[in-house]
Amino acid sequence: MVKPKKIVVDRSKVKMAIETGIPLSITTYTLPHEMEVYMGEVLSVFLTELDQKQMIEYLSYCLDELVTNAKKANTKRVYFKDKHLDIASESDYDLGMTTFKDDTLNNIQYYLDLQKKAGLYVKLILQIRKNKIKIEVRNNSDLTVFEYKRIHDKLSRAQQYTTINEAVAQILDNTEGAGLGLIIMILMLKKIGLTEENYQVLCQDGETVNRIILPLNEKTQSSLSLLSAEFVKLIGDLPQFPENIVAVNRLLNDPDSRLSDIAMHISNDVSLTAELLRMVNSAAFGIATSCKSISEAVRLVGIRGIKNLLYSIGSMDTLAAGEDTVKKEIWKHAYAVAFYSYNMARNFCAADKQIIEDAYVCGLLHDMGKIMFQTAHPDMIATLSRMCKEKEISQRIFELLLAGVNHGEVGALIAEKWNFPEVIVNVIRYHHEPDLVPESYHKLTALVYLADMMVHYMKQEIDFNQIDRDVLDMFRIPGQDQFEGIANRLETYFRQQ
Repeated sequence: MVKPKKIVVDRSKVKMAIETGIPLSITTYTLPHEMEVYMGEVLSVFLTELDQKQMIEYLSYCLDELVTNAKKANTKRVYFKDKHLDIASESDYDLGMTTFKDDTLNNIQYYLDLQKKAGLYVKLILQIRKNKIKIEVRNNSDLTVFEYKRIHDKLSRAQQYTTINEAVAQILDNTEGAGLGLIIMILMLKKIGLTEENYQVLCQDGETVNRIILPLNEKTQSSLSLLSAEFVKLIGDLPQFPENIVAVNRLLNDPDSRLSDIAMHISNDVSLTAELLRMVNSAAFGIATSCKSISEAVRLVGIRGIKNLLYSIGSMDTLAAGEDTVKKEIWKHAYAVAFYSYNMARNFCAADKQIIEDAYVCGLLHDMGKIMFQTAHPDMIATLSRMCKEKEISQRIFELLLAGVNHGEVGALIAEKWNFPEVIVNVIRYHHEPDLVPESYHKLTALVYLADMMVHYMKQEIDFNQIDRDVLDMFRIPGQDQFEGIANRLETYFRQQ
């Protein structure tokens, strides 16, 4: 018999998921042993990268319990259907459970094959957002009412016990172990300072969702807060926005300014004129005929569009690409996201001129925080490093900060320092968490998030199932084929620039 090949954890994908806050997702239909091992290893790598090794043993047990229960729930569905029993009927349920264990153990492959044919899956999702770790195990079998009640009864009973031995000694049940595994899981969570409130079970969109939400441990949180605060302090020495652009912005913000005065002022700055015309004539804006003067550019792009281009140019001048390879890659990614954002805005938000006008600049500057980490003066990094040693802060936490774990917040702080409009500040801050942004900026932030995910997807850095389903629904993208079609067209146009 051929031994199943071990699935190797791709650490780079785990790190990227942590740095960007996107979910890691693993789906299986039959949950073979090698998949269980792989899920456990991904969880271990995920927690290690977050400097949370002390949680691995306890959360690994929780994961094993939840995926086993999810697989069992799926098996029950096909077993009951095969036996012509109604799982939603309590009497049929009790009858079926008397033979379920023996029948399925004696013929497990048959029932696993039925599960796969029925499309019943078990899905693991790991995500870090706002200093909270989310672990979800999902399966596409809705709980029945009485199953739901039994689970909550077991959760209530778990509060009666203080030790695992006490729970084992008092529980007897021949059908399902009276949920001993679930009770032990709650006791495991208690060992790392959590309560039953950190665990949720719910039915949502045809799935049963088992969710554990836990904060990073106190030491990690305080260390990140301390380093972030120090970094923000050092940001205070950031260069001011270029004076020539500040002067033009003053004119643009003055209600008494005439378009001719604005065009004349910009035209007097040769380098600024050249850069503005280059951007307006780029393929991103899709202008049919070449724009040759600033007055024409103002007419074509509008006052708001010119302002946004100035923010782009000023940011690029201040946080110049230089010769740093990593920084160049970040800017390259930013240009692609800007292009995708603007062109999707013209298609998905054709009636909203403001979103169209803001899409390019927000896409271009969404990773400003990452650029800041790359631009940071060596003395700044040395200062933070010294602080880590003095305060006994883990090197891994220092690396997480520099890798850009908090880059949305850092970028927003820079944008605020430079008095950027609220729309740009908010998109930068929430571009990985569009559901958290104020409602008035939600659609634009979701658009930039989607463009960002598309660029990562086309570089094979993420999988389709890592993309926020709510955002896909917002823009009426029903599945992977449609998503790929849009992404392929945009990549082709972008490469033609």
